[in-house]
Amino acid sequence: MRCIGLMSGTSLDGIDGVLARLSPQLQVEAHVHRPMPPALRAELLALNTSGPDELHRAALAANALAEAQAEVVQALLAHSGLSAADVRAVGSHGQTVRHRPGAVDGTGYTWQLNQPALLAERCGIDVVADFRSRDVAAGGQGAPLVPAFHAQVFGRTDQARAVLNLGGIGNLTLLPAGGAPVSGFDCGPGNALLDLWVQQHLGQDFDADGQWAASGQVHGALLGGLMAEPYLAEAPPKSTGRDLFHADWLVAQLQRCAGVSPQDVQATLAEFTARAATEALHRHAPQTTDLLVCGGGALNADLMQRLTRLLPGVRVRSTAAEGLPPMQVEATAFAWLAGAHLMRQPANLPAVTGARGPRVLGALYPA
Repeated sequence: MRCIGLMSGTSLDGIDGVLARLSPQLQVEAHVHRPMPPALRAELLALNTSGPDELHRAALAANALAEAQAEVVQALLAHSGLSAADVRAVGSHGQTVRHRPGAVDGTGYTWQLNQPALLAERCGIDVVADFRSRDVAAGGQGAPLVPAFHAQVFGRTDQARAVLNLGGIGNLTLLPAGGAPVSGFDCGPGNALLDLWVQQHLGQDFDADGQWAASGQVHGALLGGLMAEPYLAEAPPKSTGRDLFHADWLVAQLQRCAGVSPQDVQATLAEFTARAATEALHRHAPQTTDLLVCGGGALNADLMQRLTRLLPGVRVRSTAAEGLPPMQVEATAFAWLAGAHLMRQPANLPAVTGARGPRVLGALYPA
């Protein structure tokens, strides 16, 4: 079985697509990354907060996202030499613009902006989408969904491992030794605040290799305020996103510590990202000896150095060391989730999301 997985994460840097053979053994056969079109990126970011004419704007943004996704699918087929008939399904996560599970009415919602019907029309391949909402309907957080995939690919019976995904938001998967239950949760910000700050002050999409953060000094009082965010102390199951870690949240934190230089703010945000993850690891899985890092944060040398310093005795390395490059992990996970849907196999982990039980995730849009 071959499936394509598409992922555009909270960082909004672009769309990653993988063509993966799921059986008899998982193997990525092609990977394509396309930058998010600037106008679409700006609109998706704006739709994270309330604004005028949201329904109309969201519908058009979903159409534009589907067209961009279709280009990635076509590039994957061209790169691999395969045709649409060779692929069973496309797993399309869509773009999260609101995430409020359990809120307001007791059920809440999670909204991934998407247009899977248009994607199926453009590609001629079945599309599986809307992976999170069934878990939310069953009382869960709808996130993170990747721990079941991490367990299959990275789990070891003889070693306590963890996987840290540093996209826009950071999430941890805890893989104990000896077959103990897998757990996982969103542990705090990933690159979202770092990208926001460097965009505001240097006009760059991201802090390449963490060089700007490395040039600054950590501001103790600011770091203390950031680490006091109540979400970090909440017990799992839990998940978060730009609904919490956004520009106004950062502004409120900075108002308590006036006069911090921009590069020192960047250094402090990098330290905050690393400490939020490492303290969560110490608290929930102190026996961990191996930390595998994926997402864009795995390519940030400064951030990786901070993780290594904060985790003495733990081997910190990219998932590339295990054969799956860091920018391919989440897209591959959604190819795997699409395959699970086709097989009618539950793919959530209730111990991770808090759902009432295992559920088949996603909805099918036939070609």
